[in-house]
Amino acid sequence: MNIRIVLNYLIKRLRLPSALLTSQYALMLEYRAEIVLWAISGILPLFMLGIWKEADMSLALGLSNEWLTRYFVSAFIVRQFTAVWVMTSFEEDNLDGRLSPLLLQPLFPFWRYYFSHIAEQFSRLPIVILIIGFLVIALPGFAWLPSLSTLIFFLLALFLSFTVRFLLHWLFAMICFWTDKASALERLLLIPYLFLSGLVAPLEAFPPSISSFALYTPFPYILSFPANILAGSKVHLIEGFLALFLWGLLFLILGYFLWKKGVRFYSGMGA
Repeated sequence: MNIRIVLNYLIKRLRLPSALLTSQYALMLEYRAEIVLWAISGILPLFMLGIWKEADMSLALGLSNEWLTRYFVSAFIVRQFTAVWVMTSFEEDNLDGRLSPLLLQPLFPFWRYYFSHIAEQFSRLPIVILIIGFLVIALPGFAWLPSLSTLIFFLLALFLSFTVRFLLHWLFAMICFWTDKASALERLLLIPYLFLSGLVAPLEAFPPSISSFALYTPFPYILSFPANILAGSKVHLIEGFLALFLWGLLFLILGYFLWKKGVRFYSGMGA
C-alpha cells in the first residue's frame, strides 16, 4: 500500500515536467533548420583540435595526441549539451510583452525556459551523433569506449554543468527587469567562458597561476570537468561535483533574490 501511494505521488509530480518537456520538444522540432545551424555553430572545439594538431604543440606541453583528440571531442559533446540562450529569450519576452501573461500563471516561468533548453538538447542529439560518426570515419583510431561508471559520472556531471550554466545566465537575465540591453552581458560572459572553461585549450596547457585561478571560477566545472571525465582523464570527482553544487546553489539563491526584486519593480511600473 505504501509503495502504491509513493508511486501515485511520483506520477503526479512528474506529470507536469513530462508535459512541459513534451510540448517544448514538439515546439523545437518546428525549428529543425535552426537547430542544425546551432549544432554546427558549436564545433569550435573541433576547430581547436585541428589547430593544436597542425601546430604540433601537444608534445611540447607533455600532452599526447590521443588524449588531446579525446579531450576536444569530449569538449565538443559537452559544448553541444550545455548551450544556453535564456538571457536573449527572457529579454525578448520582456520587451515584447510575453512575460506578463506568464506571471499570471501558477507555473514559475523559470521552468518554461529550463525545459525549453532541455528539449532543444534532445532535438539536436541526432545531429551530434551524425557529427561523431563523421569523426569516427575521418579520424580512424580515435574512438574509445568509456566504461559504464565513467558514462554515469559523465552524464551526471553534464546535467549539473548545464544546470549551473543555465542558473548563471538566468541570474544575469534578471537584469532585464531594469534595462532592455541585458543580453549584451552575454557577450561579456562569453570571454571568460572561452578561456577559463577549457574550450579553446585544456587547462593543463595554461601556466599554473592561470589554471589555478580558473578553478576559483565556475567555468572549468561547466566544460572541462565533464569533458575530462568522458575523455578518461584523472579528475577529482568529489571536488568537481561539490563545486558544481555550490556554484549552482549560489546562482540559484542570487537569481531568486533578483527575481523577487525584479517582479516588484516590473509590477510597480504598471506592467
